Amino acid sequence: MGVKGRLPRTFPYTEYGLSEGEKDVIARFEHLFGPPPWETPLTSFVDRFDEDELRAFGRWVQMRLWLGPLGGHDYDRTLLDAVDFVAGVDMGWTATDVRRLWGFADILMRAQHTNFEVLYRIPLAAAAELSHFDRRRVLGNWESWTRSYWKEVWNAIGDDVKALLTEPEKADPAARVRNLVWDFDPFACLLADEFGERLGEEPVLSLLRHWATATSAKPSERWLGTARRLYVPEAAGLMRDILTRLAAHRERPFLNEWYHEDTIFLHQRTARMLRGLVWTCELVDEPWVAPLLGDVAVTCGVGMGGSGANCRSELLANAAVLTLGRRGGLDAAAALAKVPVKVRKKTVLANATRALDTIAEQLGLSRERLLDRTVPDFGLDADGVREEKIGDYRVRLCVDGPALRFVNPAGRTVKSAPQAIRKHPVVAELKATLKELKQTLAAERFRLERALVEERVWRWHEVTEYFLDHPVTGRYARDLIWQILQGPAGIPVRAGDGWELTDPQGRRIQPFPDTPVLLWHPIRASAEEVRAWRDFLLDRGVRQPYKQAFREVYLLTPAERETGTYSRRFSGHVLRYGQAKALLNQRGWTGLAIGHWDYECGSDHGAAVKELQGMQARWSMHVAGDPEDDGWGTASYCLAEEVHFCREGEVHRGDAYWAPGRCDAVPLTEVPPLVLSEVMRDADLAVGVASVGLDQEAVAGHEDYWREYGFGELGETAKTRRDVLARLLPRLKIADRVELTDRFLRVRGDLRTYKIHLGSGNVLMEPNDAYLCIVPDHGRGADQVFLPFEEDGGMLSIILSKAFLLAADAAITDPSITRQLR
Repeated sequence: MGVKGRLPRTFPYTEYGLSEGEKDVIARFEHLFGPPPWETPLTSFVDRFDEDELRAFGRWVQMRLWLGPLGGHDYDRTLLDAVDFVAGVDMGWTATDVRRLWGFADILMRAQHTNFEVLYRIPLAAAAELSHFDRRRVLGNWESWTRSYWKEVWNAIGDDVKALLTEPEKADPAARVRNLVWDFDPFACLLADEFGERLGEEPVLSLLRHWATATSAKPSERWLGTARRLYVPEAAGLMRDILTRLAAHRERPFLNEWYHEDTIFLHQRTARMLRGLVWTCELVDEPWVAPLLGDVAVTCGVGMGGSGANCRSELLANAAVLTLGRRGGLDAAAALAKVPVKVRKKTVLANATRALDTIAEQLGLSRERLLDRTVPDFGLDADGVREEKIGDYRVRLCVDGPALRFVNPAGRTVKSAPQAIRKHPVVAELKATLKELKQTLAAERFRLERALVEERVWRWHEVTEYFLDHPVTGRYARDLIWQILQGPAGIPVRAGDGWELTDPQGRRIQPFPDTPVLLWHPIRASAEEVRAWRDFLLDRGVRQPYKQAFREVYLLTPAERETGTYSRRFSGHVLRYGQAKALLNQRGWTGLAIGHWDYECGSDHGAAVKELQGMQARWSMHVAGDPEDDGWGTASYCLAEEVHFCREGEVHRGDAYWAPGRCDAVPLTEVPPLVLSEVMRDADLAVGVASVGLDQEAVAGHEDYWREYGFGELGETAKTRRDVLARLLPRLKIADRVELTDRFLRVRGDLRTYKIHLGSGNVLMEPNDAYLCIVPDHGRGADQVFLPFEEDGGMLSIILSKAFLLAADAAITDPSITRQLR
């Protein structure tokens, strides 16, 4: 008979976590002791046990507490003596042992064994041998679970568990912090190690204890009343320091409760305490509060790695947004404006929108007009410069760049801080301001492009006051084309103390202050007008913050008119799923989540969703790739499918995969042309960035697609790229070596002639069209070329870099390239 056969049926899970050796030892105990009442005296053999046998005996005693499936509480005195013996001896238990013993006790408890003090005596004694770090990992989840669902168990042994989890606090403020926050993530450790002296002493300690009670979604008036009573002025500086560290905090590897290294941002317990701190910011009347809460909302509201549709901590992102909304005012609105730039979680975005609407209503403004008024100027003058003097040195914060520039006593401008002032507080303050300026510029670029696609209308005096005259927003707004509603368009130019609009022919117009204006979009213009604006921007060296004059326009195709309610324009493209999702998230799409984890529930199908001007676009996709290669998790590749449109409010929310039959699909002829064009543009950008046709070598299984996309017909984005190149090439120093064909930029080198595809950037060598693999390098010559817009994806720079490189192919020394050439 094997070991398994020798084990008695005294416990329903005799194999629970036991090795074969432990089963042999336990079978020997049963043989020695026999059925209760035991005949062998306890002391007659336990003295002969080594350490491993002693722990195996302890586990066996714990299992011997089984009284059958109906439980009970009556135990033989000999067994109770054995329990007392095991609980009273230092057994050298490990965290794994304690977790196993506790699991035995929980099984007995759920099987209606009611003598809880006996059931948990050995597990409690074993846990006492561990460090507090280990105790919290073994018992932390059990504590919260038992408090909620097994109150009779908690009433019996809760005090003992709390005593185990509580570190001695005498003369150790850091221990007081750990007892409240614990140490389940790096930030919790930071709170105890770096802020323990300030947090762990009264009167702040009482406030910290109150923060730890922030268990609801929003603070009650009673909670805030207690916080107001406990708040002391010296807490403000501490709160600012902690929130500053939180805004800069990032996820990192850390041991989780199961002793596995996991990437952790914040444990729920830490986040709950920090939520209480954030709520208390409502009571702090300091200028740093609103911008810092905005930074916290963004840091916690984005996904791991700083992007994605999920949150690092949705709990804290919503707390920061809620507190800003309750504070109100223009400074809170400015902080809330940072959220939609990076955050993609729908709940956080909805809360930010509600908070902005509340503030706007209080001030009698629309949400967008409120944001117009809340852009900080950072102390910049009309030219976008702020200058500070430090002795004989001058430091300039410049919106152009943006950058810090240093002027030494000789009047020479340098980029890095001179040694003499490098540690000066003013320099540190300006560096922090520069970081905020960069974030604000990104937000303003995002807002201005959103205003273009939403066809937002202003009065001319609002444009001049909040955009053109603003030292931050004006950096972008002054390079955009503005149009009088149903009238002429022009670039802003100074006219005395005001502004006029000038068209490509130099004709000027002075709009009246109340004249309605909007941003010009090429879809409303003729082909001649678009060409005129493109030539104007290049001739004048105007660099727009995003593609406006060179913006791609996507009109209905005959095939789309035939299908009626869906577009297959981008169907069949194989995309790198992570890249495609990240780009779509940046452009306001949400909801895409596909993978191999649950095919029965449709995890292999999904849709990216974007709402625009009362319409909702849904771009369907499904998994492409081997689940084994992806570890049955998130997909590496996806296959793009149809794009459908419906009206907001008519979609069945929560559908993982949307089909036309699930709601009323809008005929494409009824979709506003600008909405259709912008949706198709986003899809084209995603293909242009994430297609496997861009790879240097064909992805296994998709070789045909790689050839078709990498060298095939051009899409609208590539056609616009060709138009830009047609205007740029005559201005380049390699103009005599390049020419445009329908799909390629042809480059004549000294060794060979090359064809660079205008869609993928892939290179073929004449005369036999051999493929040439070149790792993209944006820095090879392309940085010397003026581009009339900030690029989406950077493909134009890549093509120009390759052109400069190959035009001088005789000078190439990179062996990975020369081997292919020769």
